[in-house]
Amino acid sequence: MSLNTEYPFTLPKGYVDDEGVIHREGVMRLATARDEIEPLRDPRVKDNEAYATIIVLARVVTELGTSGRVTTRTVERLFASDYRYLQDFYRVINFGDPSILEGMEPGSPFPQEAAAVG
Repeated sequence: MSLNTEYPFTLPKGYVDDEGVIHREGVMRLATARDEIEPLRDPRVKDNEAYATIIVLARVVTELGTSGRVTTRTVERLFASDYRYLQDFYRVINFGDPSILEGMEPGSPFPQEAAAVG
């Protein structure tokens, strides 16, 4: 038995880069403890705790189309629906049952119970 550590995703709307190119396909890896702890040292998180999510997503999204390295600026510029989608995707692959991804249409919303932590 092997552990899958990377999961492809499709954003509902897509990230629009500086040249106007839309990027919808990406890859997210499983988070490590360091991915969740390290952002707590960032001054942006001390000013606004919600910013930790942006930093974590920038660390674990390893690919987003052909946009190059994913940064906090990339995550900040996502449409709200895409940002929410990545938050739910993160919860599913790290804390839930990633097998639900197999039966979902790319970019479709997650069932509420699938994205819940608990």
